[in-house]
Amino acid sequence: MSVKKVVLLKGDGIGPEIVNAACGVMKAVSKKHNIDIEFEEALIGGIAVDEAGEPLPQKTIDSCKAADAVLLGAVGGYKWDSLPSNLRPERGLLGIRKALGLFANLRPAKIFAPLKSASPIKDEIIGDSLDILIVRELTGGIYFGDKGQREVNGAPAAFDTECYSVPEIERIARMAFEFAMKRSKRLCSVDKENVLESSKLWRSVVKRVAEEYPEVELTHMYVDNAAMQLVRNPKQFDVIVTSNMFGDILSDEASQIAGSIGMLASASLNGDARGLYEPIHGSAPDIAGKDIANPLATILSAAMMLRFSLDEPAAADDIEKAVADVLNVARTPDIAEDGIKTVGCTEMGRLVENIILG
Repeated sequence: MSVKKVVLLKGDGIGPEIVNAACGVMKAVSKKHNIDIEFEEALIGGIAVDEAGEPLPQKTIDSCKAADAVLLGAVGGYKWDSLPSNLRPERGLLGIRKALGLFANLRPAKIFAPLKSASPIKDEIIGDSLDILIVRELTGGIYFGDKGQREVNGAPAAFDTECYSVPEIERIARMAFEFAMKRSKRLCSVDKENVLESSKLWRSVVKRVAEEYPEVELTHMYVDNAAMQLVRNPKQFDVIVTSNMFGDILSDEASQIAGSIGMLASASLNGDARGLYEPIHGSAPDIAGKDIANPLATILSAAMMLRFSLDEPAAADDIEKAVADVLNVARTPDIAEDGIKTVGCTEMGRLVENIILG
């Protein structure tokens, strides 16, 4: 049995708490399925600035490149808000994505049955269930384009540039089509083709890649309409593929449809087995250290890691089932409900462990 190496990037705020909870769950499921996982910790974000003088030390990059997968908590916090942009904790997150070539971000928006009442969307709109997969391009677009400050007509101004190349669009489109093939064979590509040159190229390339997947029904939608349709009729979507910025916004919107941002996991992939897994929420410095954070998104991210990077689908299934079951008996404060026990971050992790181990 080969040893599988996982790097833990706990980061800032509630990051250490939620990663510790997820790590306990991974140890429990590893015991049940006889999986040998070796954990190593490394620095990223604000804690890395404090201890190493930069948000992404080279040592962290080297450790992540040598690992089978990476589990990240969260980065950032008020403490570092006044730092120059190159030292902001978020630079560590963007940097590790680029260093590992993680061009695709998978964000499932799934409603667990016990949490349907937490969704702001009416039952008749959601129906019996909701399961959307957003495939977001992660290393191109406006977040990585040319940016700076200048004067325009004598006044201070700033600019950020959206730029995509054909190969960047091709690879994210193919990954989205592959996931569509494994699901209901429906893919919606979201852009702003009526205004943006980058979106015109995006749509034309996606159409061309679609010829390789004749079984997949491809549709196109402008991003503003997609934002509206997600709350008006979310069940029309199965797999969505879109650019970096649009994906960032739409996936956060989808998280609220699912009831709580504290429940949504994500995976960032580079086309091979290695990936980085993280909850989509932030570091929540206002509740850090209070043991009230919701670790379930991080625990579900660990399940995605077992499925996509460690090739342990049965273990992933066990975690996802345990999360669904635990919601019937316990909730963290963000998803609390009358009549159901409210627990903290640590206790929630232990409850999931106990369900897994029986």
